Amino acid sequence: MAIKTISYAASDIGKHRSSNQDSGYSGYQLFFVADGMGGHAGGDIASAITSQRVALTDSKYDTVEEAIESLKAGVIEANSMLTGTVVEHPELQGMGTTFSGLLVHGSQIITAHIGDSRIYRMRSGQVEQITKDHTFVQKLVDLGRITEEEALVHPRRSVLMRVLGDVQGDPELDIALYDALPGDRWMVCSDGLSGAVPDDVMANILASSVPTEEAAELLVGEALEHGAPDNVTVVITDIVRPTVQADFEPGAHFVGSADHEVIIEERKGGKILRLFNPMSLLELLQSPEDPAKYAPESEELLEKILAETQRKLRWRGVRMILGWLLFAGILVGLGLGAYQYTQTRYYVDVLDGQVTIYQGIREQLGPWKFSSPYFVSEINLEDLSQFQQTLIERSISAESLEDAQRILDQLRQTINE
Repeated sequence: MAIKTISYAASDIGKHRSSNQDSGYSGYQLFFVADGMGGHAGGDIASAITSQRVALTDSKYDTVEEAIESLKAGVIEANSMLTGTVVEHPELQGMGTTFSGLLVHGSQIITAHIGDSRIYRMRSGQVEQITKDHTFVQKLVDLGRITEEEALVHPRRSVLMRVLGDVQGDPELDIALYDALPGDRWMVCSDGLSGAVPDDVMANILASSVPTEEAAELLVGEALEHGAPDNVTVVITDIVRPTVQADFEPGAHFVGSADHEVIIEERKGGKILRLFNPMSLLELLQSPEDPAKYAPESEELLEKILAETQRKLRWRGVRMILGWLLFAGILVGLGLGAYQYTQTRYYVDVLDGQVTIYQGIREQLGPWKFSSPYFVSEINLEDLSQFQQTLIERSISAESLEDAQRILDQLRQTINE
């Protein structure tokens, strides 16, 4: 089945970062996101170098096998360029990047993924996450050791097991093949979106009928509305029939760090790399605050993260119990205070035919009463006038014990007269 694509890429620095280390690419057949790590030490350079190299694979291929091999070769070459760059520029040690992208071949889509940037597909109104994060917390979820909800708030959720860059071994790239159907909407995004915007909000926008560009801008806007603690990059690709008319011309479009040239600069007798995108003085004074970290997969670290999770859950349970105890204590305190106040009140009523002073208030809450007989007088209710009997049966409120005793004295006088 013949298809064509309509795509758009958007990126924002977010609200708490001093530079944009994300890179995005929206091309002819290729669409991807790379999220750099390493702070000012080179996260932006890593994603830019990777993006500019992998973008060279944006082409049509004779067979799907050729397309897969070309994409894999491009990613591996980008990884080699990053490791070579660190050798020549030691100040960039530790830099790396994620990579998640899709290459359209005929009526099929090839996905390539490493790290925690994600690929989603919307089909027939249903949104599905296609890739799986290469993080330690995701592995713990897969093993059933923690839940998805616990993974979302885990302090080590940004520790990556696989990235491109200054790491040990060759990159382990996840490659998959999918059919492309008209009406499908694909999204590639950095964790600045998936980690900030609730799944239902994201799904509603992807499943809506808004144009490609508007959907991408809405998603970035939602990330900003939810605080945007990280850079946010979104690339959306809509699959449509060739006959669909649209005001769209495909082209090679970079966003984020990849939209700037990586240059070599002489400084203090040495050569350094930087992006041709001068930062303001305010940006230079800000800390990079990059939470992403790489650590090779190991049982030791996996168990350490699991232990941290269990400690956190225990403390969460303790805090919850303490919170409920505090809440219960407050309620009990308020209840005691309210009860003590009721015991400062008095009223005159009848008990077994005798006029009686009650301490408390006449009202009750279910089975709980807030009054009790305080003094049973010698006054017989039948000795009083009908009007006085009616008043007492309805109870007469008193301002104080002295006031209640005054009411009894008045009743005695009426009997004696």
